[in-house]
Amino acid sequence: MKQVAGVRLTRRGQHGTGILFLAGAARQLARFEKNGESSVTADDYLFSILARENVDTSATSPVWRARDVLIPVLRQWGGQYLQGVNPSGSFAKGTANRSGTDIDLFLSLSPDTRETLKDIYESLFNALKNLGHNPRRQNVSIGLRIGGADVDLVPGKQQTFLTLDHSLYRRKADTWTKTNVRTHVDHVLSHNRLMESRILKLWRTQNGLNCPSFCLELAVIEALKNTSGSGLSSRIWAVLQYLASDFATSRFVDPANGSNVISDDLTPGEKAAIKSTAQRTLQAKTWAEIVK
Repeated sequence: MKQVAGVRLTRRGQHGTGILFLAGAARQLARFEKNGESSVTADDYLFSILARENVDTSATSPVWRARDVLIPVLRQWGGQYLQGVNPSGSFAKGTANRSGTDIDLFLSLSPDTRETLKDIYESLFNALKNLGHNPRRQNVSIGLRIGGADVDLVPGKQQTFLTLDHSLYRRKADTWTKTNVRTHVDHVLSHNRLMESRILKLWRTQNGLNCPSFCLELAVIEALKNTSGSGLSSRIWAVLQYLASDFATSRFVDPANGSNVISDDLTPGEKAAIKSTAQRTLQAKTWAEIVK
């Protein structure tokens, strides 16, 4: 029998690969002493982390400040074809954390843009470099630092004026893919697993794992698809169990593009690292060993 932040863990038959199963659920969460005076539950501990990691969404937040700094550069680059520069990724989906989060800005170009997707990508890189920035070529994005913040710029060409579907250049494969930022945001919001995704993103970062945020969000949704009514700590534990067992062989498809398999962006080695780290995490004795 083990204790994880006062929550008792035991084995109950075979669950997946026989991993430790969380006993008791929310109503049975035990309390552990803190400083010999007050006590908190495992859920309380996780909620305190979420409060600490709340992201500023006001007009003066780092996201909007970075956008304001870049707007003149981007307008010069995109000219009449630049339709918008808007937050995307974790910030737009409500799954961002204050620490260790890149700022994602989606650059929407008109369907009338003449350049190829590769030329669009490379011209943005060169424009930023020529203006004194230090851009980094990534996969579909270009990274740079603005005012101490990491910013990822994702240039996309709208396919038609009738939809919000965009085409992106995929540098690593030297090809293109279709995406729809609005569909991604709506998909994540509709499943209401924002808190769980934020905790698991911290766990990923604190363990030095490589897993794209959208892939992790889809994994959280899949792990909890048949879960309801349990406490936050119970749900986090269920996701860790999933990562330690089924995740490596699971297939996550882009809800905006059925031919884009998000999980294929991870190498077998990266999937194995996530699995083994989750298995080690399930042996923890306190929640402070799992996530900080």
